[in-house]
Amino acid sequence: MNPTDMADQMMVAVGVGLVISLIFSELFGLAAGGMVVPGFIALNLGRPFDVVLTLAAAGITYLVVHALGTFIIIYGRRRTVLMILVGYLIRILLDFVPFGELSSITFLATGDANFMVIGYILPGLIAIWMDRQGWLETLCALMTASVAIRMILIIIYGMSLSS
Repeated sequence: MNPTDMADQMMVAVGVGLVISLIFSELFGLAAGGMVVPGFIALNLGRPFDVVLTLAAAGITYLVVHALGTFIIIYGRRRTVLMILVGYLIRILLDFVPFGELSSITFLATGDANFMVIGYILPGLIAIWMDRQGWLETLCALMTASVAIRMILIIIYGMSLSS
């Protein structure tokens, strides 16, 4: 696929994601893991292991910062920055895990053994909202918004979405 097409799809996915995130926030009072997160997740729904890995990294980030909060005082901006920083570090650590062996498992076989966390700050952004509104609410809103965005992208681009 042409890199320009991929950039266009990403631009549209983020734009549609902003609109859907705003709608979720206004109608349901729920944030879908941040304003730009659902668009990036929607683009990667064709790579379910990457989505699960990203959500796992966000969950680990939330647990680490929550555990740190029992020892040190972290609120406000400090907590937000710490969530993003810990998510970033966990993403880097997961880059060293050899997921190549998993590609031989038939239900995970996608033809691409390069499993990875989506983005560098997405786990931290998702973890921030897990902390603010609860993990179940965040995950449900995120996945619902991402599927809605993916459906809109399929309508716009057809089945030629790059994953």
